[in-house]
Amino acid sequence: MAGLFISFEGGDGAGKSTQVQLLTRWLTEQGHTVVVTREPGGTELGAQIRQLLLYGGEVSARAEALLYAADRAQNMDTKIAPALGRGEIVITDRYLDSSVAYQGAARALGKDEVRDLSLWAVQGRMPDITFLLDVPVETGKARVGEEKDRLESAGVAFHQRVREEFLQLAQAQPQRWRVIDGTAEIGEIAQHIQDEVSQVLNSQQSRSECQEIMSDHSSSI
Repeated sequence: MAGLFISFEGGDGAGKSTQVQLLTRWLTEQGHTVVVTREPGGTELGAQIRQLLLYGGEVSARAEALLYAADRAQNMDTKIAPALGRGEIVITDRYLDSSVAYQGAARALGKDEVRDLSLWAVQGRMPDITFLLDVPVETGKARVGEEKDRLESAGVAFHQRVREEFLQLAQAQPQRWRVIDGTAEIGEIAQHIQDEVSQVLNSQQSRSECQEIMSDHSSSI
């Protein structure tokens, strides 16, 4: 069976990391092999890039976009693609949609340009399903707390542009995106996500069984 690629998106403080952990635990209990990663920082190289991006000195907007793309390429080549090739489930805390929202829209570098750069970095591989945990900017800001990284420290207007872009992306591709109210109870959100993933897995299983039947039928002719 082909692997399943799941991404979580949303503004800072949306609750992505919590839901990634809960979904991973649930899928593992169901007997699935799950590989969890994040952007930036999902690989050894990525961890160094993450330190530069979030806790280093000044980074220009274009350098920021390129560093995210480099992290993404390494993550895809060494972690995501191999796991999917083994038929495993990959869950990533952020993916290239974050670059479109943060660097393309909020940094005003151009959404199309940033998306094309990221698509080249990952050889066009997109998630099968993307969960957008949507929360008001002020809610996310309060959840993050006082200690913030370089991006979390950006102003309210910046993060509002990020939120608006995420919602526009989700509206443009409803077949991939699932928008979830991130202010709901954690357990309620987790159940919603599990239900959605179950539907995708069941559909994937049905397609696989159908292909096997067709293959057996062709062999017998």
